[in-house]
Amino acid sequence: MAKIEWKVDGAVRHVRLNRPEKRNALDGEMMAALKEAFTAVPSADERVAVIRAEGAVFCAGLDMKERAAKPMGASPIEAMLHAIELYPLPVVGVVQGDAIAGGNELALHCDLVVASTAARFGMSLAQIGLAPSWFLAKKLLEVAGPVTTRRILLLGDPLPAQRLYDLGVISHVAEPGELETVAQSVIQRLADNAPLSLRAMKALIGREMAFRDQIAHDDVDLLVEQVRGSSDAQEGMAARLARRKADFKGR
Repeated sequence: MAKIEWKVDGAVRHVRLNRPEKRNALDGEMMAALKEAFTAVPSADERVAVIRAEGAVFCAGLDMKERAAKPMGASPIEAMLHAIELYPLPVVGVVQGDAIAGGNELALHCDLVVASTAARFGMSLAQIGLAPSWFLAKKLLEVAGPVTTRRILLLGDPLPAQRLYDLGVISHVAEPGELETVAQSVIQRLADNAPLSLRAMKALIGREMAFRDQIAHDDVDLLVEQVRGSSDAQEGMAARLARRKADFKGR
């Protein structure tokens, strides 16, 4: 069975993460398939895309074993998330469980997030010796603001969905038993709206937020690359896979 499944049913493009035995951790194959799902041009009948995940966890982030085995360069996650961001129709994330690191970014790159109160959102990169790229940090700042972004990035501890809803970071929250009911209501409301309006509004919002890309950030990119190539990054990932406390040396 495919790790990413997607199909179009009438007005809705359904995309599902299907690797529950690995907590839907994203490997290269999955990121390529997700990118394909959101670069395929929608038909005239489509109105909305929906991302769901199998199992108890929405997405635990990047596949640590695969990431640790490869040189610590740029990840294909950015191209995949950029495809979601540029998808011309609204994207709804239905988050039934934890969305961590890359999973957090996957959820927050959706236009609307409907999350279970059982879900938590977080970026644990500081706990494993990594740092987000400019692109990933930009999205977090865009949706969460500077104070919540600092808390999420610098501490690395996940926050409950209800807290993020109260802060206006995600759009909807529901008890686990009501998640699909609330999600279907949101999806149907989008499907009932004028499609040309939806396309124009998504393009407008995206363009108005794109100014951060024009800010000079080569020096910041260099810092992030140094972090990714550090001994601490290797130690952090090894410690996380071994379920032990990391021994960071600052080099």
